[in-house]
Amino acid sequence: MGKNIEISEKIEKYINNLSFKLSPVQKEIIDYNNTLGNEKRMQVAISQCHFLQLIIKISNIKNVLEIGTFTGLSALSIALALPDDGKLTALDKDKETSKIAVSFFKKAKQDKKIQMIIKPALESLDELKNQKYDMIFIDADKLNYKEYYEKSFKMINKGGLIIIDNVLWHGEVVNEDKMDKFTLNIRELNEYVSSDERVEQIIIPLGDGMTVCRVL
Repeated sequence: MGKNIEISEKIEKYINNLSFKLSPVQKEIIDYNNTLGNEKRMQVAISQCHFLQLIIKISNIKNVLEIGTFTGLSALSIALALPDDGKLTALDKDKETSKIAVSFFKKAKQDKKIQMIIKPALESLDELKNQKYDMIFIDADKLNYKEYYEKSFKMINKGGLIIIDNVLWHGEVVNEDKMDKFTLNIRELNEYVSSDERVEQIIIPLGDGMTVCRVL
């Protein structure tokens, strides 16, 4: 059996350089996030942006829900891949980062595709429960991940995708010495999704790890 390669920072840069190019505004968001210090960790990886864009295009996805938007890199990546009549509903409770995200959406001329809802995601999900989506991307507060996942089933179309970020949690999911509430919560979620017969799922080692679930 072939051995998986360890993705160093140098190899990741090589991959990104040879993947399709980011738009100027995507690059601008990344440059802005680089000024934020520790908060930058909330940004998705560039490889994840490429993956989201590609999977939207090959799956003919038109209606997307994002739970957790930060300064808008993943949301803009999604919007850029959507067709002209596609729509992204983006949920985030932080007024300041949401305001910044919206400014980037406008600059990229993608704001007409994106509806930004600024309030706690669990409240928004209850209000949107009768809406249907082709894809739901979960990248918000980790302690509510399981509840976000469950609520997604009421809103996802059959055959749709539920994608969950940060499922490898900086590699700490396999560190038996790590017993903090966040690591335990991610481990529990991963076990739960793995045994969930409602989906076909795979963990992809992009960024901090993404679980891609196809709803049966």
